[in-house]
Order: sequence, then structure tokens, then C-alpha cells
Amino acid sequence: MSAEYALAGCGLHRQFGSGAAEVHALTNVDFEARPGLLTVVRGPSGSGKTTLLNLLGGLDRPSSGQVLLGDGRALSELADAEVLAIRRESVGYVFQSFGLIPVLSATENIEVPLRLLGTPAKERDERVAEVLDLVGLGRHGHQRPYELSGGQQQRVGIARALVARPSILIADEPTGQLDSATAATIMDLLTHLAHQESIASIVATHDPLLIDRADQVIELHQGERVSG
Repeated sequence: MSAEYALAGCGLHRQFGSGAAEVHALTNVDFEARPGLLTVVRGPSGSGKTTLLNLLGGLDRPSSGQVLLGDGRALSELADAEVLAIRRESVGYVFQSFGLIPVLSATENIEVPLRLLGTPAKERDERVAEVLDLVGLGRHGHQRPYELSGGQQQRVGIARALVARPSILIADEPTGQLDSATAATIMDLLTHLAHQESIASIVATHDPLLIDRADQVIELHQGERVSG
């Protein structure tokens, strides 16, 4: 394992149910994400991509194995409050469904993580303006989600994920609701941000057209890592 990883999984196993209903969603998966690199996790539906991302992001805990932060701490050994703090401060999430609050403007959606962190208003305003420009939406901060295209909504979602300056970015099928041309621009943006901001970026997708932009490709099949 590299000494420079931002996030790593060691022997990750996750099962659900028991007896005849037992399902092994992940089996002995090793994983490593490094700062400044875009890692794509690929595989068909049901291969374990979302389960892996949930474990890596601290949204779920493995049945066995460990998720390690870059400082060597294991998420499974931390209290729930500590894991929550890590999710808020160190991990940004991008969702397939965008996950925007309909009644809030783009600016207001983006600043939600900073409000949760208690960031002062002036600093909050400056950072939101900065990430809006970063994702190419500097003129759209006043608009609500229904006034934006799907690609623009996902850019708002990416800006929200970046606003707290996370060291890790996790995106689960971020282009799943977009046409192929818009999907390509979103993946180009994620790649650019990973390299420019030195973020360890992890993107799950089943779209083979998107893997060319990755620095590392991990392939899952029926919960097992088969390549990468």
C-alpha cells in the first residue's frame, strides 16, 4: 500500500441479511485512492460499486476489513461523531440524482455544508462565489434547480461537494441522468478538479465511455475486484 494514499480499503467485506437471505455485496476488496488522481470504479449494476463508495465515505461500516484515512486512522474504530465530522470536513459527495434542495438557489444549495460547519458569512460568501466560478456557473448563483439544465444542476452538486475544501471526492454515477455529451463535460470537469485541486476523486460508473478520463480503473464483478 502506498504511503501517499488519501483513502484506502483493506479486505473490505460487506454482507447483508443472514441464512438463506444472506447477500455478499463485497468480498475481500482492497482499494487505494491518492491525492490528485481520478479513480473510476466500474462494473455492472449489482457489482458492489455503491456499497464500496458507502464504506469509503463512512456512510456504512464493513462487516470485516478496514477503511483507512491518509493519517492511518480506521473509520471503523472511530465514534459516530468523529465519522460525521470527517464526512462534513474531508469528504465531498456528488449524487446521480443531483440532490439539490428545490426551493433554494444554486448559491444557497452550495453553502449548506458551510452553514453546517458554522463558517462565518463573509467567508461563506467568498468561498461559494469561488466554487461557482470553478465549475463555470459564476452567473447562475441566483437560479433555482428547475431553472437550470441537468448538466448545470450537476455542476451545482459538484460545487457543493467542493465548497468545504474536502481532500476526498466521492461521486456515485454522477452522469447517470445526463446525455452522453453533457456526461463527457462533467467527467472532464471532475478530472480537471482532481488534478487542479489535488483531490483524491472516486467515481463509480457503468459507462465504458467514461473510463478513458481515469488515472486508475477498478473493476468489480459480483462484489469482487477483478482488475485495476
